[in-house]
Amino acid sequence: MDTTDLETYQVQLSQVELALQTDTENAGLLSLRSELQELISLTQQSLAQAASSSRTDAVRKTANSTPSHTWTAGSDCLAKYSGDGNWYPARITSVGGSAENPVYSIMFKGYNTTELIKGSEIKALPANHQEKVSAPSKRKLTKAEDEERDRKKKRNEKKLEVKAAKAKEQLAKQATWQKFAKKSEKKGVHIAGVAGTSIFKTPDNPLGRGAYRFSLFERRLLDF
Repeated sequence: MDTTDLETYQVQLSQVELALQTDTENAGLLSLRSELQELISLTQQSLAQAASSSRTDAVRKTANSTPSHTWTAGSDCLAKYSGDGNWYPARITSVGGSAENPVYSIMFKGYNTTELIKGSEIKALPANHQEKVSAPSKRKLTKAEDEERDRKKKRNEKKLEVKAAKAKEQLAKQATWQKFAKKSEKKGVHIAGVAGTSIFKTPDNPLGRGAYRFSLFERRLLDF
């Protein structure tokens, strides 16, 4: 039954009422009027019940859509990740939007990923969350996160290569000097600073000044 049926019954009743004005004792019209009045009453009751049920459903939907938990900045929760639709531990960093339709800025724990999500994409942590913290579920890195990780890895590898090259160069210089010192000793040339003597010690032989100049030359080679 709907409003169209009700309107039909009411029109029919008015026609019967009009006919009874000229034939007030007509048993058929009196019976029809009674039936129509009963139909109109039943239809009105049915429509009232349907309207009440609709209002109840609307209130229930509103209650279900309204978050039962009040989330604030700093709250820990489970949030739905847009990348795969799964739920991960997160922390709310800020709350925006309106009171009726709040928007939450969250950061997933263990990642630097932040997202803006609605209340329907947040839920409370499970009771056994402490056990899960020790072995949190891992989600796949986004393309940007994966590329950033590769860039950091390459930068670290480059730094290690530079350090290794410098160490190798230093070792080569030391080996060159040691080779030069050994050749000089074989030729009878004393290199000051190698055998523990000072390059500034005044020699006792007549060629002292020349020996001093040669020692300075050797010192420059050592610095090189």
